[in-house]
Amino acid sequence: MNHWPDRRVLDLLGIEVPILQAPMAGASASPLAIAVASAGGLGALPCAMLTGDQVRGEIAAFRAACPGRPLNLNFFCHRPPAPDADREARWKQALKPYYQELGVDFEAPTPVSNRAPFDEQSCQMIEQLRPEVVSFHFGLPPAGLLQRVKASGAKVLSSATTVEEAVWLQAHGCDAIIAMGYEAGGHRGMFLSDDITSQIGTFALVPQIADAVGVPVIAAGGIGDHRGLVAALALGASAVQLGTAYLFCPEAKVSPAHRRALDNAPASDTALTNLFTGRPARGINNRIMRELGPMSALAPSFPLAGGALMPLRAVTDPQANSDFSNLWSGQALRLGKPMPAADLTREIASKALACIARPPL
Repeated sequence: MNHWPDRRVLDLLGIEVPILQAPMAGASASPLAIAVASAGGLGALPCAMLTGDQVRGEIAAFRAACPGRPLNLNFFCHRPPAPDADREARWKQALKPYYQELGVDFEAPTPVSNRAPFDEQSCQMIEQLRPEVVSFHFGLPPAGLLQRVKASGAKVLSSATTVEEAVWLQAHGCDAIIAMGYEAGGHRGMFLSDDITSQIGTFALVPQIADAVGVPVIAAGGIGDHRGLVAALALGASAVQLGTAYLFCPEAKVSPAHRRALDNAPASDTALTNLFTGRPARGINNRIMRELGPMSALAPSFPLAGGALMPLRAVTDPQANSDFSNLWSGQALRLGKPMPAADLTREIASKALACIARPPL
């Protein structure tokens, strides 16, 4: 598969097909990365919820299965929030009816929900392990750390949800930019603004970012098959990043309740919500989103909102109940196919190439 019209991302990242696997913290690990990489795409490991030892173990599994293939390590770049006891108390109070319904001790200390931002320890790990690609969500790390990442030889990617964010990322050293449209599942990569009304769709965002920056653009959001890949390339992207499409694959780490939701929810039943972490993220509507509304001013800043939900999830059956758990998904979920990730990657690439090679009518 070497007849792609735009080879910038292929040559930059050392991959064979212009398809990147979204990292998807909590839903993906080395088996999914291995499958995508074996088909010529870029596999990714989400590091924000893993310890250093866990990251090393996942990398070792990938290297053993895919020698010579590039790997993307993904990190969050949020600033840990200042404690706000009053806000956290108001949020827990809003959840009190659920505590009472489920017989959970409301007076017990609230667990802490945490996501590790990229820091000195993470940077040292990059310098030691030398992944081919390092990607960031919510902007970029401080300049000193970023310079060390680049000095290690890694190519740097980050997500932009607006043209302004894309221009900022290019100015601060990104080698390629992921244009993340409103349709995308999981956490929005927004970092210059917290106004979700400023977010626009993928196919409006991609050509504007492609016109505004000189580095390659990777389209993300609402792309679930070869048609989305062909359209993204036509709009100026050099590759696509797929997330929700891979959640249907057997290599993905999703609970039975999440998988049932993915299999049965209509495409119109997703929404941006801050209830589960404190940051806007797209997922399938569930009970708490419907009853409290998907966005709440009471939810503490990322990642603290999840703490008060932990006791509720602990007493419900995670195999069957999704009332208080996130069900991350993008708007293109009905394009999903339950097939091995390597086969899906090859199918999307081959069908896209066939479309590109087809002479116009």
